[in-house]
Amino acid sequence: MPHARRLFTFKLSGNSYKVRLFLGMLGLDFEAIEVDMRGGEHKRAPFLALNPLGQVPVLVDGDVTLADSQAILVYLARRYAAVSWLPQDPVLLAHITRWLSIAANEIQHGPATARLIALFGVKLDRELALKRSAAILAYMDSHLTQQQWLVGDHPTVADVACYPYIALAPEGHIDLQQYPQLSLWLTRMEALPGFVPMVGPAASA
Repeated sequence: MPHARRLFTFKLSGNSYKVRLFLGMLGLDFEAIEVDMRGGEHKRAPFLALNPLGQVPVLVDGDVTLADSQAILVYLARRYAAVSWLPQDPVLLAHITRWLSIAANEIQHGPATARLIALFGVKLDRELALKRSAAILAYMDSHLTQQQWLVGDHPTVADVACYPYIALAPEGHIDLQQYPQLSLWLTRMEALPGFVPMVGPAASA
């Protein structure tokens, strides 16, 4: 019997991984469907019917179909998670939203882009990516000297959204040893119940 919850993913995608990570932390069953990105499957009609932008991840949860990793995290948090993952307090929610934006902008254009260049040979400006990486990593390291998590006193979707491409930064030839607080935060994330590594089983159990 097929799963009601399906995640269209690509195993080397940090954005896909952040959804798999949160599904694991929430203990939610799902079927992982690997999209052949190298073969162009994401640009063909069947997948474009799920996401016209041709990007992974896409979550199909019953009659709900959602694209964009940040949007999917918000959906999962509000529908299935304890309120602590996405608090309703307006100030905390605003700070979380800010970190979701940072994940999609500063982190995506910094560490994620450096990794894209190193791992896939994409023709982008490496020096600019490294400069952007240094700026956001220094900011996060400083921010984490004051607290253990990005927002408040417990993990939220902000941490899940930002974790993958920070953890994967060494694949873009970025040394994280000079960011001790950031390294401690990564360790705390990896100690959370339900944590799954980047390359893991095709589906959660």
